[in-house]
Amino acid sequence: MTETIRLGDISIELRRKAVRNVHLSVHPPDGRVTLVAPSGTRPEVARAYAIEKLGWIRDQQARLQNQARETPRQYVERESHYLWGRRYLLSVEERAARPGVKLDHKRIMLTVRPGTNRAKRAQIIHAWQRRLLHAAVPPLIAKWEKRLGVSVTGYFLQRMKTQWGSCNARAGHIRINTELVKKPKDLLEYIVVHEMLHLSEPTHSERFIALLSEHYPNWREARDELNALPLAAEAW
Repeated sequence: MTETIRLGDISIELRRKAVRNVHLSVHPPDGRVTLVAPSGTRPEVARAYAIEKLGWIRDQQARLQNQARETPRQYVERESHYLWGRRYLLSVEERAARPGVKLDHKRIMLTVRPGTNRAKRAQIIHAWQRRLLHAAVPPLIAKWEKRLGVSVTGYFLQRMKTQWGSCNARAGHIRINTELVKKPKDLLEYIVVHEMLHLSEPTHSERFIALLSEHYPNWREARDELNALPLAAEAW
């Protein structure tokens, strides 16, 4: 059950779980705040903790607010696009042929029929990006299933505004944010590992942190790098 702590203009989602310590988090991209507390924590104790950390919360939200954001893409000639952490220029060719996307060392080459509008161009690019992720994710899952001792029954790709990934431990599913196709591949791997670990430890407990540190020692650096990269445009 989720409760809400309100401190002026700040709303904090409070959840009580079987953890030993309090975990306070400010989530990209919009600065959503969550507080996970041990099961027996009284509301006034959780509120006092949040008040004590109010300055830190505001600092984190301000950092996210000032973080670089991508401008909405127009899918026009020589526009910058990112793939696996690298910047490419878009090349657009209009001709009476099947639409498609190709990649060379400097350019993403988009072929569209004459008169194709921005929305359709975006659809073609997004479909291509999903195919790249569908090629990249299964090998990572196979690699880490043996190491982590878990079994993924299915994965899903979804554009998400507030999470890089999620896990349904009961069903054995993980969900990956399609925006990760724009980030370095090692950051995609970090998110896959993070969500797969939730199959054995659903919460961000001390045990989860210990397991993540054991299997992916550089997870803090990966998390910080991911959260420092430009956020997606809000217009979707």
